[in-house]
Amino acid sequence: MRWLKIVLPIAIIGGAILVAMQIIAARPEVERIAAPPPTLLVQVAVAEREPVTFTVHSQGVVTPRTRTTLVSEVSGQIAEVSPAFVSGGFFNAGDVLVRIDPRHYQTAFKRARSEVAKARTKVATEHALAGYAYQDWQRLRELNAAASRPASDLALRKPQLAEAVAALEFAEADLEKATEDLDRTVIRAPYDGMVREKRADVGQYVNVGAQLAETFATDYAEVRLPLPQVDLQYLDLPGPGSETFLPVELSADIGGVRRTWHGRIVRSEGVFDAESRVLHVVAQVNDPYGQTGNSDEPLRIGTFVTAEIEGRDGGDMFVIPRHSLQRGETLWLVGEDMAIQPRLLEIVRADERFSYVANGLADGERYTVTPPEQPLPGMLVRVNE
Repeated sequence: MRWLKIVLPIAIIGGAILVAMQIIAARPEVERIAAPPPTLLVQVAVAEREPVTFTVHSQGVVTPRTRTTLVSEVSGQIAEVSPAFVSGGFFNAGDVLVRIDPRHYQTAFKRARSEVAKARTKVATEHALAGYAYQDWQRLRELNAAASRPASDLALRKPQLAEAVAALEFAEADLEKATEDLDRTVIRAPYDGMVREKRADVGQYVNVGAQLAETFATDYAEVRLPLPQVDLQYLDLPGPGSETFLPVELSADIGGVRRTWHGRIVRSEGVFDAESRVLHVVAQVNDPYGQTGNSDEPLRIGTFVTAEIEGRDGGDMFVIPRHSLQRGETLWLVGEDMAIQPRLLEIVRADERFSYVANGLADGERYTVTPPEQPLPGMLVRVNE
């Protein structure tokens, strides 16, 4: 019986092996299919020519066209100021901003006016006396026929008359000065503008030359824009005396909102900066504070703005996003067989956002919006619709 315990397990294992071999031999043949090569998913755009007008970008700070420091031309105590005479106050040309106590100058004016009246009376008197002296000399000459010598100037009172005339001119000069000093006690606005900083107020005693305020004109503002030499070929800058101006759009972020203002390039400074090698042009914006209701947002003095200057007409070109180009000049095209191929383009100009292509593409060709990573010519791609 002991041999049966040994032979039986061996027989069972051997039978199981035979059954397994039969099952394996009877299984169907597995079909082998070649795996397709991996493909990249890309986004494509279609190349089409479009009319291009070049735009040159720059930046600058808004400045007033005229800035003035108001000073007192007479001395005295400030008696009155305008309600607009505050920092940020607007005024019109001719508005009275400051009045200085005029009493001293009114007294000087009356005194000078009386001196003029006195001098005119003196001149009239000397004219009459000179006439009498001439008549006396004529009678004396008739009585003494032998007297043939002409009368002296002193006998005709010419020096006295000249002295009286000189005194009148001196008095009139004093009156003119007194009148001007009295007028200068009233300080008027020289233009339409705004008070930037107030430096004096009511009750303050000011001397001649004392600074009262700093003001600037608000009829238009200016922005000084630097342009590199390479960008000048895309602009038709106005020459001296030219009445043709380039449109420019200024923009800035105000309170998280992008604001724009329209202006024009009115002149260039005519010389290149020796250090930066840029040419500065001046943009002008009318009514920057919107006092005539032409603008919802004022263009405040001191605002840092970006500028887009309209340049020359470039004709029909392909406008390609700069990030679509590899190394700034190679574009990957997607063919009908979904294989990509590199294409070297002829770049006319490139700015911060786009490259402008004249040759190297055809209308309707597709290209990858973003160059694939480690691309190879002929690599298959899938299009993200």
